[in-house]
Order: sequence, then structure tokens, then C-alpha cells
Amino acid sequence: MAPLKNKSQPPCFPKTPTGIAGLDEITEGGLPKGRTTLIYGEPGCGKTVLGMEFLVRGAENFAEAGLFISFEEEEQSLIDNLNCYGSDLKALIGKRLLKVTQIDLAAAEIIEAGSFSLDGLIAHIEHDIKTMHIKRLVIDSLDAIFSVLTRKDILRREFSRLLRWLKSNGITTIITGERGTDSLTKYGFEAYASDCVILLDHRICEQISKRRLRIVKYRGSSHGKDEYPCLINSQGFSVLPITSLKLDFAAESNWISSGIEDLNRLCGGNGYYRGSSILLSGKAGTGKSSLACAFACAAGLRGEKCIYFSLEESEQQLTRNMRSVGIELTELLEQGSVKIQAFRPNYRGLEEHLFEITAAIEAFQPSCVVIDPITNFITVGSNDEVKSMLTRIIDHLKSRGITMLFTALTPGSGRPDETETQVSSMVDTWIALDLKLVGNSRHREIYVVKSRGMEHSHEICELVMSKNGFSLRSLTQEQIA
Repeated sequence: MAPLKNKSQPPCFPKTPTGIAGLDEITEGGLPKGRTTLIYGEPGCGKTVLGMEFLVRGAENFAEAGLFISFEEEEQSLIDNLNCYGSDLKALIGKRLLKVTQIDLAAAEIIEAGSFSLDGLIAHIEHDIKTMHIKRLVIDSLDAIFSVLTRKDILRREFSRLLRWLKSNGITTIITGERGTDSLTKYGFEAYASDCVILLDHRICEQISKRRLRIVKYRGSSHGKDEYPCLINSQGFSVLPITSLKLDFAAESNWISSGIEDLNRLCGGNGYYRGSSILLSGKAGTGKSSLACAFACAAGLRGEKCIYFSLEESEQQLTRNMRSVGIELTELLEQGSVKIQAFRPNYRGLEEHLFEITAAIEAFQPSCVVIDPITNFITVGSNDEVKSMLTRIIDHLKSRGITMLFTALTPGSGRPDETETQVSSMVDTWIALDLKLVGNSRHREIYVVKSRGMEHSHEICELVMSKNGFSLRSLTQEQIA
């Protein structure tokens, strides 16, 4: 049997990193250096934004000069429209790291004496290559060039000639194009001639806008095969980060406190493994948010940082309510060791939430993260979509050694050790909470469903919450029944 190929082997040809979050990961290093990438899709899918982002990141991150050629939009209009995505294009133009130019399709350099030739376009590009040392090029769009001619044989000949010329000059190029009706691309041959082909898609699902990116082909290189959520916001173009999906992150052996000594003992004596994932599930009123806040407070008191994503309560409401169980968050919030970020999930799609959450984590640099409750994401996505999103978050945080705690609401008729999001199999520690009617009062119960790598207790205890804090009490068999 032939040995399996090592996926970590370097590519057989060099690549140009795009500098775009997530895209370099799914392309395994970037776009083919000195070759052409075709980006196609329907109007409004983000082709122009992605192309400009490629040039801007090249200029800002790698000091590589870029040329953007537009056939449909005036230079100043294009600059004004794209400046809103987080970069100062005029500053890059002033440093001669970027040039934006519009070419009139009616000019003689495109059509000469009734015949079609790209000699004029090639001469224009060649001039900028020599004067600005251009390394990156975006041509927006292919369809605008070819709209003046209907003969496919001439189109194909000139397009192939352009690609050969760009390759001979070592220019890493993006060409944008429209999606075809009966074929992948409008003219049918663009994808065959290009070394890399990327499809952008913008769809509306249940009134929620969703963007997707897929690498259709990458000649001579392995790459991600799936559709990946992408986002266009004030920071530009981003692709869903997938850094840690290889399950190669480290496993810590040291512990951190849950914030409750009795719960630490229930988990095996010391709390949770650092860098692990914890799930608290139960019905409304079982104390999930209170235990989550105790965890966040303990992190702050240790001198660490914790960011708390609250999907149901504002910072002020959460701070006030926690005083009833002896948790004082005000000082920790003022010190900056604990940060509460509150929002309703239904104001944007799942991929936007994912980007906002990961961006907030990268900016705050916490050692602990709380999301309370994850089940609220079901309002903007299916169970499978929410599970996929949470998988990305878990892997993203594990790759950085960040301890994460999630709460999940169990439906009123469901068991405490069931979750709608089906995330329980992915977490390291799962703690279930329940409410039981004893006489004329309700009692809270807590137990550890699982805790990987820990000799945890299998006991079902009563969770007592008061203004003095938390305690766990053993229950008799009669009380449990």
C-alpha cells in the first residue's frame, strides 16, 4: 500500500498570502503566486470588495504594490465606496502602494479598427508594472471587457493570451466575473484557463442574509473543499476562521476554579481543566447564569480576564441580579478584568455573530469566556448550523488555551441532561441542573453528567443559592426520587 501523503508538505509552487482572515487557511497559504485566480458570482456577492482587500492587505502587510483596474466604475467613486471597509485607500495611493484606474471600454486600446485585441490593456498594465513595481493586480471585471464582442473563439484566445502574459511577468492576478446561467461562469471557458477559481454566493435564508465562499478548483494544490461563511463589514472581507479544525491543540493539566468550592469538589477536587470547555444545562431558573457569573468572577479575582457574552440580560441587569447570590461584579467591570458584552442574537446571522465574538475575544485577550445561553442562537439558525458555529468557537478557543463556559436552556418538558444544540458531545465537562418540587417548595439539583479526564463525583446534590453565595448539600435516596 502506498504511504499516505503528508498534508503538511509545502506546495509544489509558491503562493501569495492574501492577508485576508480565513482565506489563507482554506487555500493553505494563499493564491497561486504569479498566476491568475478567477473570482465569480452574482452581483452583490462581494467580488470587488474581495479584490480590493487582496490589494490592500498586500500593501499593508507585505509592502507589495497593487493595481486595481475597473471598467465600470469611476476611480473616485470606487475609492469612496471601498474606503468604508476599514482602510485608507488614499494613503496607500499616496505611498505608491496602490493605484486605482478606470479604463474606458470605448477607447481604441480595447477595440482597434473593428477588431478585438487586449494589446492596449496589456500595454497599460506593463507601464504600471515598470513604474510602480506592481506585484498584485485586480481586473474588475472580465464581463465588462468581453461585453463588446460576441465571438467566443476570439474571447477565449485573447483571455488565454492575457493570462500567459501575466504569468510571464510574475503578476499575481485576480479577475472577477459573473456566474453563468447554464455553466459555472458566464462564458464557460474562464474557469478552465484560470489556475484558481473561487465562487462567492450571497443568499437570503429565512430573511437572514448569508454569504458563502467555495474554492471550485486550485490547480496543483490541496485546499478546503466546503462552503465557508464569509462576512463583509467595516473591517473588510473575512472568511470563517478554521485554524484549529485539525484537533492538534494542546491539553493543559492545571486547573482553574469554578468559583464555588463545593462544585470544585463535585468535579474532582480542583474545578475545571484550563483550556477546557464546560456546559451548564437546565431549565429556566435552575441557576445557570449564576454559576456562569461565579466562574467569571473567580477569574477576575485571580487577576485574569474574562469576557461574558450575555444573550438575555444587559450588563446593568446582570450586575444587579448577581448581588442576590453574593456576586459583586461592579469593581471587576471597572477594573477591566471582567467584560460583559450583551446582545440579542436575532439582529444578525450566525456567521456575523461568530466574527463579532472572535473579534471581541482577540481584542480583549481573556483567559476565560462565557456565552449565556447558546440556545438563543437557534432563533437565527438551525440546530446543525448552531452546532457548526459552536464547534468553530470551541476549536478557536481551545487553540488559544482559553477556558470556555456555555449555558444551555433545556425545554420545559425536556430532561436536564438534554440539549437542543447537540453540543454536549463536544464539551469536556457537562453539568446538569434541575428543579424538583419537595413539599411546597422547589429545590435545585446539580450533578456532573461527564467530565473528561477527571475523577468526578456521580452524586446528585442540592444547589443552595443565597445572598451569602452557593453551597451543595447531599441528598438522600428519598429526596432524589
